[in-house]
Amino acid sequence: MTRFLFIFWTVLFGLFAVEMLKPVQELLIQPFTGFLATISKGIILPFDDSVISQGRVLRDTGSGFAVSIEAGCNGIEAAIVLIAGVTAFPASWNQKLLAILAGFLFIQILNIVRIISLFYLGQWNYVVFEWFHLYLWPVFIMLDVLVAFAIYLQWLRRHHSDVESAPC
Repeated sequence: MTRFLFIFWTVLFGLFAVEMLKPVQELLIQPFTGFLATISKGIILPFDDSVISQGRVLRDTGSGFAVSIEAGCNGIEAAIVLIAGVTAFPASWNQKLLAILAGFLFIQILNIVRIISLFYLGQWNYVVFEWFHLYLWPVFIMLDVLVAFAIYLQWLRRHHSDVESAPC
């Protein structure tokens, strides 16, 4: 357990420190965040042609309401927590890489649902938007991380028992 905690906290703080670096923000984080806005627009557009995206902003041209996807809202921090947990848990690097990629995708799918829901909640009722944005969705995103990690642990357990029971 001590080894797990040491690796978890080291990776967690290390990745958060790297994420905060200006070149990382400019070359990776901000373009990725803009990509989330573009994907969200692409999902919405067949149903609502009044949506546009500009950088990391998703805007309704009719109402003028916009959401800006900022740090903490792009799922990167949640993914870092998952990466730290997966890295700290004993498994092969192939298993860890697969879990990180699948978990990142899992987190981002829910995050896109979050962005789109907030985009429409804000146009409907700003008080409800704020409650969902500040309280409900952060809990769901971190719960998503825990679920992804739990699925990974179950997958490892099944994979390990399959290897042990395989004939020679």
